[in-house]
Amino acid sequence: MSGIALAAASAAGAVLLAAGVVLGRLTARRGARSADLDLGTPVERATFHTLHTASLAAPPLRAGLTEETARKAARPLRSLLGTEALCLTDGSAVLAWDGPGEAHHHAGVPELAAATLETGRSRSAPTGCADPGCALRWAVTAPLTGEEGVLGALVAYGPRESAVLVRAATEVARWVSVQLELAELDRSRTRMVEAEIRALRAQISPHFIFNSLAAIASFVRTDPERARDLLQEFADFTRYSFRRHGDFATLADELRAIEQYLALAGARFGDRLKVTLQIAPEVLPVALPFLCLQPLVENAVKHGLQDRERGCRVTIAARDAGSEAVVTVEDDGVGMDPERLRAVLRGEQPGGSGIGLSNVDERLRQVYGPEHGLVIETGVGAGMKVTARFPKYRPGVHPSPTR
Repeated sequence: MSGIALAAASAAGAVLLAAGVVLGRLTARRGARSADLDLGTPVERATFHTLHTASLAAPPLRAGLTEETARKAARPLRSLLGTEALCLTDGSAVLAWDGPGEAHHHAGVPELAAATLETGRSRSAPTGCADPGCALRWAVTAPLTGEEGVLGALVAYGPRESAVLVRAATEVARWVSVQLELAELDRSRTRMVEAEIRALRAQISPHFIFNSLAAIASFVRTDPERARDLLQEFADFTRYSFRRHGDFATLADELRAIEQYLALAGARFGDRLKVTLQIAPEVLPVALPFLCLQPLVENAVKHGLQDRERGCRVTIAARDAGSEAVVTVEDDGVGMDPERLRAVLRGEQPGGSGIGLSNVDERLRQVYGPEHGLVIETGVGAGMKVTARFPKYRPGVHPSPTR
């Protein structure tokens, strides 16, 4: 991510340099008319205008190169370059055109862009337009690239051959390419999160499903009412765990799924499993990554009851800590050797051991930063306490519906 961020900064600087040259001339001509406005020097006004225009083009491009995003970005990009017309293409067709001349230049775009799409290099060439009233006499074609190579082209039209236009179009195309790379990174991150959620869902193993249904079946004759309630808990828990939308959920939703899981586990283990909940009501609406608490509770139940006849106690607490909600899951079970725990978090345990802990730890670090990884206190025979911290106010994070 840091490499892409540096590339973005470098490309943005190049945009300012190249586009500033073009826009500086326009601003200078307008200087007399805007002298009464306190907008700084002509260079400062050109810089502001460039940044503002680039900011209008960036959001659609961050969604990738499609006909819709190209249409939304074409006008700001044309304004950024100050050209008579501009079009964006993918590998085979024109996606968007802004400016005059589309009617009689559209058909010639594939031929103009062909060499750039093949070589990945910018190219300047006459348009060959026969219309004496048309100002689109020269075209600069610059490649739009991504991780998989050339994705398309930016074609900027002018009245004459211009080295300034070549440089500006090339630098703007590089800036657009950075936005497209960031879009690919966003998609990769989304795929990674989806893969991690699938891994967590896979952890809800057939053994758990079999054991839950077996426990429910054991009550069918002796306590039909409880069997019916447990079956409803099982249906709600599996529906929530296998939902297909939303990367985030509220703490209240996650706790409800945990209660359903514990109801099923309690039907199996009976009095051996004792659970205490200490939840501050004010943190219930806090958004957190979907399905990130249940694996911690499952880990506590699994290791808390391992090789123990007398059972164990699991304590789940959530408290308000200013700008964060702090959630702890603690058990008084067999605990774990710290060295083995470190191997688990590094993903070095064979056979998927500890997948829940390592998966949740990695997801929290990706979403909130490395300082928000799990904090785990444990020792052999000393139980385990897992602490997770969730920022209460994070831009772009909204609770998702649970159904």
